[in-house]
Amino acid sequence: MFQKILIANRGEIALRVLRACKELGIQTVVVHSTADADAMHVRLADESVCIGPPPSRDSYLNIHQIVAACEITGADAVHPGYGFLSENAKFADILAAHNITFIGPTGDHIRIMGDKIEAKRTAKRLGIPVVPGSDGAVTEDKEAKRIAAAIGYPVIIKASAGGGGRGMKVARSEADLEVALQTARSEAGAAFGDDAVYIEKYLQKPRHIEVQVFGDGAGRGVHFGERDCSLQRRHQKVWEEAPSPALNAEERAHIGGVCARAIAHLGYSGAGTIEFLYEDGEFYFIEMNTRLQVEHPVTEAITGIDLVHEQIRVASGGGLSVRQEDIRFHGHAIECRINAEDPRTFTPSPGTITHFHTPGGLGIRVDSGVYSGYKIPPYYDSLIGKLIVHGRNRVECMMRLRRALDEFVVDGIKTTLPLFRDLVGNADIANGDYDIHWLEKYLAEGE
Repeated sequence: MFQKILIANRGEIALRVLRACKELGIQTVVVHSTADADAMHVRLADESVCIGPPPSRDSYLNIHQIVAACEITGADAVHPGYGFLSENAKFADILAAHNITFIGPTGDHIRIMGDKIEAKRTAKRLGIPVVPGSDGAVTEDKEAKRIAAAIGYPVIIKASAGGGGRGMKVARSEADLEVALQTARSEAGAAFGDDAVYIEKYLQKPRHIEVQVFGDGAGRGVHFGERDCSLQRRHQKVWEEAPSPALNAEERAHIGGVCARAIAHLGYSGAGTIEFLYEDGEFYFIEMNTRLQVEHPVTEAITGIDLVHEQIRVASGGGLSVRQEDIRFHGHAIECRINAEDPRTFTPSPGTITHFHTPGGLGIRVDSGVYSGYKIPPYYDSLIGKLIVHGRNRVECMMRLRRALDEFVVDGIKTTLPLFRDLVGNADIANGDYDIHWLEKYLAEGE
């Protein structure tokens, strides 16, 4: 097991990883920017190192500073959390060159799955169902028209190196295609430095289903069930739940088995999430995230397994602690992402939290690094906390969530709490009857 882990992140995920390390008896080092000097994870860590000014490029994305912090403190491993450098193959390679363990997959696996076209090819080779579309990047408009006509409109243009909804455009007819291609290429080039795009069939009313997987790097793989992440705004997840209200036990076992076998065959090490669009009983691969997900707590709630413990165990060479037959699913869990944003316009709302009170009771978990008097800086992601609720079934979970949201108090800034209080009382949400377009339509109707 590791002696000392450096946590290369901030906010609630840094605190989440820190807690796991303490439970395992591992010393912790956190890095921070000058803007985060008073952050909770900095206060609680065994050691802390300031790595630069507020802008991420000068601090949390500064690989050389983080490696230097490892060498200064004697950290023998790095947990990247999510975001920032968590899916940076170069970072994983550099750590390996310095004999520091990256708690995640190899740089090669990050590269494969970070390129959307190569990821799709790999998924297809591993037996994972994919969305009909181009086999690779589309460079000629004439070729794009031929492919779109073959798979049928509407189609979606996606950035090969993309994510977060950037470089994605829908064309509902051939007349729309040329403009969609130009716009997607322009956005992709500006956002990722790579204007390569590809084409896929655009599904009308799909759900977003993702499967949590783990590999030991030596040919073993397991899955921890699926999460439903269909409630999204601009391709950003807002509300996640497990298990999905849309799947039955047979579908769950089938797609989970497909993913676990693929991970084993790939020789993958650590946590990963294979994401699908699901429509009319069919799964279509869209991407794989080679890191811990923001929404991992709902999986922990229904399995009783600490996924960060598992990450650390695998990275240290201890292998997986469970076999597939050991993993059981209990009840239902929902996570709401509490952001420092206006609940209608989603404009960021940095500032000082004057009062902060979290709900409690059976089945309630709050992952947050903020506190009363904490000043939310304007430089980073607006996520300030996650409310995770677990119940014996979905009905109990929803009732408990309603109660927890009523208890949650954040004063001094605007947050998305009012949005969730509205959603929990909506009939479609109560019935689990929604798709990836539902939330944006709901918000548009409320304007």
